[in-house]
Amino acid sequence: MKSVLLDRSTISLPDNEIEALWSGLDQHTSYETTDHDQILQRCYEADVVFTNKVVFDKKCLSQLPHLKFIGILATGTNNVDLDAAKELDITVKNVSGYSTQSVAQHVIGSMIALAQGHHFYKSDEQHWPNSPTFCRHSYDGFQIAGKTLGLIGYGSIGKEVATLAKAFQMKILIAESFIAPSSEKQRVPLPEVLSQSDFVTLHCPLSDFTKNLVNTAFLRQMKSTAFLINTARGPIVNELDLAVALKNNIIAGAALDVLNQEPPSKDNPLLNLNHKKLLITPHIAWASLESQKKLIELARLNVDDFLKNHS
Repeated sequence: MKSVLLDRSTISLPDNEIEALWSGLDQHTSYETTDHDQILQRCYEADVVFTNKVVFDKKCLSQLPHLKFIGILATGTNNVDLDAAKELDITVKNVSGYSTQSVAQHVIGSMIALAQGHHFYKSDEQHWPNSPTFCRHSYDGFQIAGKTLGLIGYGSIGKEVATLAKAFQMKILIAESFIAPSSEKQRVPLPEVLSQSDFVTLHCPLSDFTKNLVNTAFLRQMKSTAFLINTARGPIVNELDLAVALKNNIIAGAALDVLNQEPPSKDNPLLNLNHKKLLITPHIAWASLESQKKLIELARLNVDDFLKNHS
């Protein structure tokens, strides 16, 4: 069988740690990135394709006669037309659970950074030599102990974030599910979560229920001293509404690891805001070396299962 990896640059591991993906397959080719108009040429003879974010629509899939398996090197499957793949008898397998600890760690780190001002003081350090005293008070820091963390989405990552937050003596509020409001005593209505939380962190999937969930109405229900954290999906947040809310002190700040468009355009309203309590990272919450290694291991198991069932 012939295989191809279409977006090698999305994984930062060295080649020798990625090669396990195609071990046992007859031929393999890797590309750093792949544009949509390059897919047919690069995949035409492939039986197995590995990709992270390259989009396979119905038209594309129907023109790949040898394709039998798509291994998605991520949790989300929205880049592949799953119905078309099923019609064409193409197996599609994603990977889940590989980055739970990494993303949870990033969320806690973001809260600490916003509380302490780590990111701000890095850019402010050149002013310290001119300070009249031993310290320089240019950021209003605070403790996260005793603060309330509101979780929107309570899957494996949400649960891990809650576990870590409790170790910092934070109070936890879990919002009701959008699809089926829970009767569990630990769940509370979203408006209560927003009005009581000092940090609101998003861990819900992108869906019709959650697209543009965070808009002006949502943000106005939050405390003016509260912070928003998004490590889920960019389109859950209306970026223009958030930019306006930050500019007008509707909320205190935000930490975003995902944006609507990735990479973002240079005119993104958040990138140009220059807000000292806005922390933006380039979709790297998932990408600890340990998580990437686990991703490759689990993706390889998906290939092994496929080969066993089609030998």
